[in-house]
Amino acid sequence: MSRNTKQTSSRIATLAAETLQDNQASQIAKSLAASALSQRSTDRQTGAKMEDVASRVLASKRYATETKELAASVLTQANKQR
Repeated sequence: MSRNTKQTSSRIATLAAETLQDNQASQIAKSLAASALSQRSTDRQTGAKMEDVASRVLASKRYATETKELAASVLTQANKQR
């Protein structure tokens, strides 16, 4: 199985940290933020469940731009064979 070695950028990591501290942020946004931060300086990959969540967020019109940015970052760090 191939590994995706991409890591979360510093801009997305900052957005993720701000999202986690925001009391108004949705649970989905916070989950995506946590996933993005967990991949900041490691070789971790996005799990299948988070891939599904992120793809649903990107396909929906109801999420904020910031949430979609987190979703896109999480998806770029997914296993390419899935």
